[in-house]
Amino acid sequence: MAPAPPSSGRIRPWLVVGDLVLAALWVCAGALVKLFVNSVLGLGGRPEGEAAKVSLSVVYMFLFAWLESLTGGASYNPLTALSGAVASRGGPALYLFTIFVRVPAQVIGAVVGVILVRVVFPKVGKGAALTVGVHHGALAEGLATFMVVLVSVTLKNKEKGFFMKTWIGSIWKMTIHLLSSDITGGIMNPASAFAWAYARGDHATFDHLLVYWLAPLQATLLGVWVVTFLTKPTKIKEKEAEGKKNK
Repeated sequence: MAPAPPSSGRIRPWLVVGDLVLAALWVCAGALVKLFVNSVLGLGGRPEGEAAKVSLSVVYMFLFAWLESLTGGASYNPLTALSGAVASRGGPALYLFTIFVRVPAQVIGAVVGVILVRVVFPKVGKGAALTVGVHHGALAEGLATFMVVLVSVTLKNKEKGFFMKTWIGSIWKMTIHLLSSDITGGIMNPASAFAWAYARGDHATFDHLLVYWLAPLQATLLGVWVVTFLTKPTKIKEKEAEGKKNK
C-alpha cells in the first residue's frame, strides 16, 4: 500500500475509473512477476528467486505510486482509499462514496485483472491462500495491515519527496509481506484477495471475509486513529504558533 496522495476531502468521481484500471493492472503485475521468476528464470523456492521478486516488486510499486500521483489519488487498494478518506476528515459523504463506489470499482477491476491474466497465462496459479486457522490468519493479516498503515499515513504527513516516500513505503511493505506471506499471503489488499479467492471459488466463505476484509479494515481504521492521535498535539502547537504570528 503506497503512501496515499494528499487529499482535500472532496468527492472526485473520476477516481472510480482510475481505481478500476489500477486494480486490474496491480493483480496482473504481481502475478506476472511470480510467473517470470518461477517459470522463466526457474528460481522458484530459491533465495535468489525471493530476492528477484522483491526487487521487481519494488520497481512496479514505484510505477504504481507514480500512476496514483498522476491520476490525482486513484488506487488499487481499498485500504489506501479508506485510510485517505478517514485521514482527510471529508465527512460522511466522502466515506460513503469511498465504501460504496470506489471500493466496488477496485474489486471489479481486480477480478477482471485476475480473469484476464489467467486466460492469457494459465500457469500463473490461483494466488495466495490461508494456511493457518482463521483466527490466527485474521490476527496476522490485521497486524500486518496495521503496521503498513502506520507508516503509510505517517509518510503522507511528512514533507519528504516522492522518491523517498515511495522507497520507504515500498521497502516497509515488502518486509511485512515477507513476514506474513507463509500465513495469509501477506496480501493486505481486500480487492486483490477477493479476486484470487473468486478464481478459486472460496470468496464467499466466512474465513475469507474475516481474514481478508474485516481484519484489515479494522486495522486500517485503528492505524489512522493512532497516527492522528500521536500527531495531533504537534498540529495544535503549529496552529497556535501560526495564530500568534498572524496577530
